[in-house]
Amino acid sequence: MTHPIRRSLLALALCAGLVPAAMAQAWPSKPIKLVVNFPPGGAADQLARMVGQPLSDALGQPVVIENRGGAGGNIGGDAVAKSPADGYTLLMSSGGMVSINPYLYARMPFDPAKDIVPVASVARIAVYLVTKPDLPAKNVPEFVAHLKANPGKLSFGSPGNGSSPHLAAEMLKSMTGTFATHVPYRGGGPALQDLLGGQFDFWFDPGVGLPHVRTGKLKLLAVGSPKRSPLFPDVPTLDEAGLKGFDADSYFGLYAPAGTPAEVITRVNTEVNKILANASIKERIVALGGEAAPDTPAGFGARAATDSKRFGELIRSRGIKAE
Repeated sequence: MTHPIRRSLLALALCAGLVPAAMAQAWPSKPIKLVVNFPPGGAADQLARMVGQPLSDALGQPVVIENRGGAGGNIGGDAVAKSPADGYTLLMSSGGMVSINPYLYARMPFDPAKDIVPVASVARIAVYLVTKPDLPAKNVPEFVAHLKANPGKLSFGSPGNGSSPHLAAEMLKSMTGTFATHVPYRGGGPALQDLLGGQFDFWFDPGVGLPHVRTGKLKLLAVGSPKRSPLFPDVPTLDEAGLKGFDADSYFGLYAPAGTPAEVITRVNTEVNKILANASIKERIVALGGEAAPDTPAGFGARAATDSKRFGELIRSRGIKAE
C-alpha cells in the first residue's frame, strides 16, 4: 500500500506537470501587445497592421499595436526582450535588428541572438532606388554619372543608420566608387516626407514611397532586388543596370521573448502563415513593394544568419557605425 504522504507528493507532481500544458491551452486569455520597433508609416508598421487584425480574429483576443521606434529598432527590441515570456508580447521587426545591429552598436542593450526568438516570417521587402523628380538622371548610368560628377554634393536619406535602405546605398557607393552624404531618420515615414519636400536627393525606398512614384512626385530608377518587381515590370534591377550581384532585400517578421512556450510560437506561426496565404493580404504586401514570405521559425532564423554574414561584411568594409 502506498504511503499517504507519497500519494500526496505523486499527485502534486502530476498536477505540476499539467500546469504548463493547461497554460498553453488557455492562451490567449487576454489582449496581446504587438510592439513595432519603428515609427508609424514605415514598412514594419504597415505589415504589423496588415497581420494584426486577422491575427486578432484567429486568436480571439485583441492585438494591440504599440510603436516604440529609435536606435535602429533596438529600443522596441529591448522592451520585448525584457518582457515576460508568456506569449502576450510580440515584436514586429525588420531582420536587420537581429542580423545587422550587433555590427553597428558597440554595446547592445540586449542580445538579439539569445534574448528574442523568431516566430514567423511575414514579408520580403525590396528596396527601390528613388530620386526627387528634378534630379537630372533618367536611368542608372546617368544617375551614377551624376554622382561621380558631383562628389559629396548629393545626399540620401534612410530610415536609420544601418537600416537596409542605408546599407543598400552604401552598397551602391561601394560598387560605383561614388560618394553622397547620408541623412538618417527615425523611420521610413519621416524620411519619405523629407524626400517629398526635397530635403535630400535620393534614397532606397522600402516601399512606402511607391504611391508617390505612380503620381510622378518621385522618380524610380531601379530595383535593389535580384529580380524585377511585379509592380514595375519595366523597371530594371540594379544587377541588370550593371551592378552585378546587387541584393539589398530584407525580411520582416514576428519575434518573441526567449523562453516563450513552444506551443505559443507554433500557434502564432501557423496563424500568420494562414494569413499570408490570403490573396488580399498578398496583394497588400505586393503593393508595399514586397512579397509574402511564410516560413517556419527555424527557417526565419536561418535567413537572419545568412543576412548577418552578407551585411556584416559590408558594414565592416565601409566602417559603418551607429550614430
